[in-house]
Amino acid sequence: MTGTPDVRETARKRIEERRGFFPHLIMFLVINTGLIVIWTATNPDGFFWPVFPILFWGAGLLMHAWNAFFARPITEAEVDREAARLDDTDQ
Repeated sequence: MTGTPDVRETARKRIEERRGFFPHLIMFLVINTGLIVIWTATNPDGFFWPVFPILFWGAGLLMHAWNAFFARPITEAEVDREAARLDDTDQ
């Protein structure tokens, strides 16, 4: 087994985020497609109300994607650099 317990926990969390993203994406597509079908069947010439759940849920989905694929955990080196920078500005 490699890595410290903290590193392993961070790795486990990132794997869970990635695995959880795709079911979230599928549900977003299925449910919002269903809402568009309902809108089309009931009043296609009226206001396109599915835009609200699409935009708000889409924002949440983008944040989930960011956390799953792009966000980096804060490292001890970054904390040390920031602490040193703060010490320099306090003097």
